[in-house]
Amino acid sequence: MTSGTTAQAAGDDEPAAFVVPGPEPVPGHRLGPEWTPGPDGLLFRRGARVIVLDERDRVLLVRGHDADQPDRSWWFTLGGGIDPGESARDAAIREVREESGVVLDPAQVVGPVFTRSAVFDFFSAHCRQDEEIFLARVPSTAFVAEDRSGWTALELDVIDELRWWSLPELARVEIEVFPEGLAALVEPLLAGWDGTTRHLGLARE
Repeated sequence: MTSGTTAQAAGDDEPAAFVVPGPEPVPGHRLGPEWTPGPDGLLFRRGARVIVLDERDRVLLVRGHDADQPDRSWWFTLGGGIDPGESARDAAIREVREESGVVLDPAQVVGPVFTRSAVFDFFSAHCRQDEEIFLARVPSTAFVAEDRSGWTALELDVIDELRWWSLPELARVEIEVFPEGLAALVEPLLAGWDGTTRHLGLARE
């Protein structure tokens, strides 16, 4: 998946041309340079994320917020944008290290177990991200506290906390969790990945 190849994102049942556009992207938007106008007029980037599990089947998640929507926050998987020339797997490993301090061995990272596209508003911009989501097992001691030294200025502004969640706890969380229904998505992966990449389609968040 690249930003300039097709208008049909991986796992997307709906051509981007039929996505109802939001506000026009404006020069000097506050997102990073990896966000560029896509063929549907939305700011677009490719992303890589990781479902990080420990030996107790807990998942490590990030809680963040949008500075322009201070009353809203949500939990989401570790990850971020794919740099030019970078593979999705390498981006996933890098983002996990930068956000949590957890250093993944490439052999620990399997997948992508899921792909999906998401359309959302963030920092007053209408965005679309095509994601590849990987799976990795680490010991719980791999993450014990936040290390913000690798965070970007944007992450320092919008990330609130990281913590481990058991799947029963996660299923009861009252704020939003992305991808939607994450606890149910992770449950079949606890015994290991079967080698099939599931396409979750297009989410409007």
